[in-house]
Amino acid sequence: MRLKDCHNFHDFRRMAEKRLPGPIFNYIDGAADDEVTLRRNTASFDSCDLVPNVLRGVTEVDMSVTVMGQKLAMPVYCSPTALQRLFHHQGERAVAAAAARYGTMFGVSSLGTVSLEEARRISNGPQVYQFYFHKDRGLNRDMMTRAKEAGVEVMMLTVDSITGGNRERDKRTGFAIPFKLNLAGMAQFAIKPSWAIDYLTHERFKLPQLDAHVSMGGGVMSISRYFTEMLDPSMTWDDVADMVRHWGGQFCLKGVMSVEDARRAVEIGCTGIVLSNHGGRQLDGSRSGFDQLAEIVDAVGDHIDVIMDGGVQRGTHVLKALSLGAKAVGVGRYYLFPLAAAGQAGVERALELMKTELERGMRLMGCTSVDQLTRENLRFR
Repeated sequence: MRLKDCHNFHDFRRMAEKRLPGPIFNYIDGAADDEVTLRRNTASFDSCDLVPNVLRGVTEVDMSVTVMGQKLAMPVYCSPTALQRLFHHQGERAVAAAAARYGTMFGVSSLGTVSLEEARRISNGPQVYQFYFHKDRGLNRDMMTRAKEAGVEVMMLTVDSITGGNRERDKRTGFAIPFKLNLAGMAQFAIKPSWAIDYLTHERFKLPQLDAHVSMGGGVMSISRYFTEMLDPSMTWDDVADMVRHWGGQFCLKGVMSVEDARRAVEIGCTGIVLSNHGGRQLDGSRSGFDQLAEIVDAVGDHIDVIMDGGVQRGTHVLKALSLGAKAVGVGRYYLFPLAAAGQAGVERALELMKTELERGMRLMGCTSVDQLTRENLRFR
C-alpha cells in the first residue's frame, strides 16, 4: 500500500498496521476495558445530520479560527501524544513540521520523545505543552518555567489521568516502556523488520521532558511506574488554580467532561478546556466529548474557549463540532497512524486531506467562514 493510495483515516490505519509490530500498533489503536468509549467517540457524530444551505455565493472559504489567543489556519490541531518516535523515527519533528506547513497548532507531551526546545525550532506556529500534575510541586513549577523559556504559548494540564487506564491489549502483548514483551509480542516484532531497522539505525529513544525520572530503555523508571508513583492523585482545584496563576498565560485543562468542572475551570482563570476522554483510554463507559459539547458550550462558552477531541476521522465530524460551538477540534490517532505509516509525509497528507474535506464541506454547507456554522445547521435524530 502506497501513501498516495491513502484517502481517509481507515487507509492510514491499515498502512500503519502493515508496518508496525503488533504491540505498537495496538498501543495506538487500543483503549480501556471493552473499548466501548473508543467506539462511541466516532459513532457519536452519527447521532446528528448536517443541514446545508444553498445558493449562498461561496466564492472564498476562510477556515481560520482563533483559540486561546492563537490564530490557526484551520480549526483542527494535532493533540499532544506520548512516545511519537516509537511509531516513526521522526516523531514529534514530523508533526511540528507538518503543523507549521498547514498553519495549525501542535503539542508536545511530557512523555514526548523530542524536547520542547527542538520542537519550537522546527515550528514557529502555536505550540502546546501537555503535562501532568506531579507530587513534586517543584517539578511542576520547573516544567512551566522551562516551557515559558522555550516559547510555548499554551499550557495544557491533563486532568483525567491520575492513574493509568486498563488497556488490556497492552497486557496481552506485554507492551511496556521499557519493553517487557512476552513471546507473542516478540514474535510480532520479528515479522516486521522495517520497523526494527528504523529503530536500530536512528538515535535511541529518550523522554527529554522527564529524562531524569523516566527511561525509554533500562534506566530510571517505567512509564507505568511514572503514573503510579510520580503523579499526584490528590490533585485539587486549589492546586490547579496555583498553577494557572504561576503560568500567567493561556492555560487549558484537558479531560473536562462535566458542566460543573467547566464552570470551575472558568472560576480559576483557565482560558480553555478540552472535552476529552483520552481517546477512550481511561474510563471506559464515559461520554464522548461530542456528546457533552452542547451543554458545556451553553454553560460556559461565552467565558472560555471550549475545544473537543475524540474519534474525529472526517472533515464533516469537525463541521458538526464547530456547529455545536467548539472553537477548535483536536486529533490524535488521525495523525498518529499516518505518522507511523510514512513519517512527515504521512502527517502532511492527513492534514491536506482534512483541509480539503473541510473546505469542500463548508462550500456544500453554504458557509464562507467558520462562524457561519451554527446549530441551525444540525438536526439530532
